[in-house]
Formats: sequence, C-alpha cells, structure tokens
Amino acid sequence: MEVKINRFLEDFSEDKKPLGFYLLGSMVVLIFSIIGQIPMFFFIPNEISTYSEGLDVFSSLDKNLLLFLLLLPSVFSFLGLWFVVKQIHYRSLISIITSRKNIDFKRFRFAFILWSIISISIFIIEILINPTDYEWNFNFSKFLVLLFISFIMIPAQSIVEELIFRGYLMQGFSFFFKNRILPLLITSIIFGLLHILNPEIQKIGYGLLIYYVGTGIFFGIVTLMDEGVELSSGFHVSNNLVASLLVTADWTAFETYSIFKFIGNPHFSKEVLLYVFIIYPSIIFFLSKKYKWSTWKIKLFS
Repeated sequence: MEVKINRFLEDFSEDKKPLGFYLLGSMVVLIFSIIGQIPMFFFIPNEISTYSEGLDVFSSLDKNLLLFLLLLPSVFSFLGLWFVVKQIHYRSLISIITSRKNIDFKRFRFAFILWSIISISIFIIEILINPTDYEWNFNFSKFLVLLFISFIMIPAQSIVEELIFRGYLMQGFSFFFKNRILPLLITSIIFGLLHILNPEIQKIGYGLLIYYVGTGIFFGIVTLMDEGVELSSGFHVSNNLVASLLVTADWTAFETYSIFKFIGNPHFSKEVLLYVFIIYPSIIFFLSKKYKWSTWKIKLFS
C-alpha cells in the first residue's frame, strides 16, 4: 500500500502551476518589498549609491527608527505574498504554512522557547569566557521602544521569510523538480546568499555564509519532516528577537539599543561550526523524538 507523505509539498502542487508562476509570484513579492522601502528615503539626506554608503547615511538615524524602517518592507512583503497565493495560485494562505487543518501555535511556541533558552545560554557562556568583549549598553527608555518595535516587527520579518523560502518557494521548486532534496538545497542557498550584503559578512568574511546556508538547511529539514513552517518560524523569530534585544555591535545588520554591545575584534568564530554541525543536528534529533518523525529517506530525498 502506498503511503502518502509530506502533504505540505504535495497539496500545494495540486494547483499544477509551472515554475514561471512562482517566478512571477516572487517578482510581485519583491515589488511589494520595494514599496515598503519608500518611507526610508524620506529620512535619507543624500542619494544612496551603494549598500556601504547607505550604512553611513543610516548612522545618523536613531537606531530604533532605523530598525523600524529596515523591517517595514517585510510587512509589505507579507501583503504581496498573500496577494500572490490568493490571486495567482487561488489557494489559502494556510497552504504555505502547514499541512495541518489549523496552524499549530503550540509548535511555534515550543520552538521559540527552546531556541531562546539555547541562544541565551550560549551567550551567557560566551560573556563569562570573554567578558572584555562586551560592555553594558542598557538604556531603559530606548530599550522600551526597542522592545515594542521588536515584538511587533521582528516576528513579521522572520515569519514572512519562512513563508517565502520554506513555504512558497520550496513548494514551487518541489513541483518543478519532482523531488524534495533540490528544493531544500536551492532555497537554503538562496536564503544564505541573500545575506551576502550584510555588514557582518563584510567584517568577518564569506565564511559566515556557512552559518546562513546551514541555518537555511536546518529550517528546511525541520519544515519537511514536520510538514509545516510552525517550528522553523518559532526558531527564526526567537533567533532574531534575542539578537535584537540582547547584544548588538557597530557592524551588524541590526544595530540596536540592546542590553549588551560587542566591542571585541570581529572574526570568524568556531561557534559558527558549533551551530551548524552540532547544535542544529542535535535539535533535529530531539524534535524527531518529540514529534515521532519517520520515513526520513522519503521525506528528504525521494
């Protein structure tokens, strides 16, 4: 008897749209994102010609305002994605979220709490080992504003990235390639390369792309095995939220009024390899036991 597996990919592919529709959909989402960037230009005194020059201009802006402006395009991207799914593919938004009848918020909450505990614990260990690399950066009034912006905008930014990469694009590539491993790898590589202009890449080097691509693969495996993006979204939101509130640096994409500030020498850390080759596989193993994942070969490679 044939067992139907991974409905998350199969169900969406029932619309039988060729890859061109997904490329068109991606362009529509990009256009919405560009529209979301328009408010930023009202706060920029000079024309921006390059990304690095833009950062110099942004340095004159309040960090909370800058964070809001940087995250605002994600809200527009979500509106664009909703339009694409409804008007181009004629499907419900939940079809790119989960194969379950309803969104499992318990999964999202569990992943959020788990990753928050892990990332905060690792940071505590790091600051105990290298205390001179960090300084106290807490400003109560500015942190309250940061807290408000972060809890509203960062979930929107993180979740929309999961819906695009682990939802919409992975489903589209799966229908085109007729398998699962290529969509997993392609979306993870694209996800990683989109971070190539981040200032931390310029400071630390392209080796940091191992982390971004590895994170994309981690999110992708969790999505394929669990048949939905609830877990990966929880991890993603927690990762960005903790980074925004806990520690910042002068050379990161999110320079915020966080509690601590990194003042050490930026360099490629072995911690990157720890995440990709130790922590991520361990979490996948733990989740597989908790949620009783099975048929690994079929769900990932068939």
